Amino acid sequence: MSASPAAPALSARTLLDLVKFEHTVFALPFAYAGMLLASMQLHGSGWPGFLVLLWVSVAMASARTAAMAANRIIDRSIDARNPRTAGREIPAGKVSVAQAWLVVALSLVVMAFASWQLNPLCLALMPLAVVFLIGYPYTKRFTWLCHLWLGVTDGAAAAGGWVAVTGHFGAGAWLLWLVVIFWMVGLDTIYATMDYTFDVANRVQSVPVRFGIPRALQIAAVSHALTFVLLVAVGWAVGASFWYFLAALIMGGILLYEHRIVNPNDLTRANVAFFDANMWLALTMLAGVIADVTWRTLT
Repeated sequence: MSASPAAPALSARTLLDLVKFEHTVFALPFAYAGMLLASMQLHGSGWPGFLVLLWVSVAMASARTAAMAANRIIDRSIDARNPRTAGREIPAGKVSVAQAWLVVALSLVVMAFASWQLNPLCLALMPLAVVFLIGYPYTKRFTWLCHLWLGVTDGAAAAGGWVAVTGHFGAGAWLLWLVVIFWMVGLDTIYATMDYTFDVANRVQSVPVRFGIPRALQIAAVSHALTFVLLVAVGWAVGASFWYFLAALIMGGILLYEHRIVNPNDLTRANVAFFDANMWLALTMLAGVIADVTWRTLT
């Protein structure tokens, strides 16, 4: 009787590739923005304290790691059939399913500990957060509203940054959540256009599959227009300074650029629109909030 193949060695590089750690740049800046704006509202200073910063960072990074590892496990059969994703770590045999589940379990333990270190509401909301984190891959199997589920999940990071400081929700938290919801709906819809042919053939649900690529890009554009309106509403709700609104204007320009480089007849730059443009948008948000709370703290 032959021995079962040994599990592949899991290097740090492979682990980072498995969970696409670089994509943490999407949600984490919004979590920091919520944290800084909440601290400004509560204390009159944008600095929430080193421990809050530490545990927010740990909670958000571990939550995203758990979500991505679970996503790769749940979608492994779909990924193996899709030429664009067949090289991912689990289909390619670089990471075993058992190893990936271990990553999920350890990440959730770390997330729970970080939530406990923050405040009782963060800890109490963690089980609900896990449902959304793990549930996203399943939504693609039965509804084109999967992008909305992803938006609600990632938007919780921004609201979570606020709650980590205040221990409760406020107008700023809800508005930041909505900002990320509509932002993610738009960007994930654009991302889904790259798999349109495969998704149609394999009954994977998405806005492009349901409405076609031209209409899907229109829906993404409307979603991003709402994102900009909500960004302005956040600034108004928290009494932001000129620096925040300048950042919001730049973010609006980035969103416009995103839709200028992607059209139904040319999707070759969809990945640029998905990653590069949105990375700069998230970093602009954080830079604008840092400038805003620093200005208001010093004046």
